[in-house]
This record gives sequence, C-alpha cells and structure tokens, in this order.
Amino acid sequence: MLLQKKKTQGAAKGNRLLISITVMGSAGPIRFVVNEEELVAAVIDTALKSYAREGRLPVLGTDLNNFMLYCPCATTEALSPWETIGSLGFRNFMLCKKPETQKMSGDGNQTSPSMSRKSSGNWKAWFNKSLNLKVSSH
Repeated sequence: MLLQKKKTQGAAKGNRLLISITVMGSAGPIRFVVNEEELVAAVIDTALKSYAREGRLPVLGTDLNNFMLYCPCATTEALSPWETIGSLGFRNFMLCKKPETQKMSGDGNQTSPSMSRKSSGNWKAWFNKSLNLKVSSH
C-alpha cells in the first residue's frame, strides 16, 4: 500500500527536463534537470547557485531579481518569473543581468551607469554587434 502511494506521488510531479543555460561571459553552459512545472524564478535561483558552486567566472552574485532568463530560439523578450519552464517547449536558455536603471543625481540630471564589459550583460546588443562584423575574403 505504501509503495503504491509513493508511485502515484512521483507520477504527479510531471516530466523532467534536462535544460542548458548559457551565461553571458562564461566559458560554457550550465546543465541540470528540472521539473517542467518549475517556475522560471526557481530555475534562475538554481542556475545561480550551481554557477557559484562550480566557481565560474565572472562572479554573478546570488540575487535572482537581478537576472532575466531568455529563450533565444523563441523570442527576444525575457521569460516571466511566474511562468513554468516547460511552457515554451524549449530546453536552451540564456541568463543575463538586468540592465541598470538610470539614476537621478542630486542636481536633477540623469546619470547613466558606466557600461563596462563585465557588467553590460546585454546579449541582444552583443548579438547585433556580432551580426555587423564583416569578414573580408582575399
């Protein structure tokens, strides 16, 4: 009887997916297994913890609110943290830092954040820039 309960509880969990998350500036993707009903926010949290545990560079931090998860195959919009990871049917994702917002200085002028190579994290700009590179043939 107990064995049957455990089996039915396990079946209710849903399908498990092997996902691959590429982090901008990192050497390679992070791969781990998730439940397809897992929320995007939980997947970002797991990815950040796995990234830190492996000692990867650049150091990202652990605040999941500073990051967005994209599915480059489907759309250029970030996934909502409240949707499930299996809702789109894709398994390859890209993790990027959220762009820093412009701050108002004391004199009322807007100050833009310094855009260093380490902190930019904007994969769309990088992708568009790489498309504009021209290779000349001899």
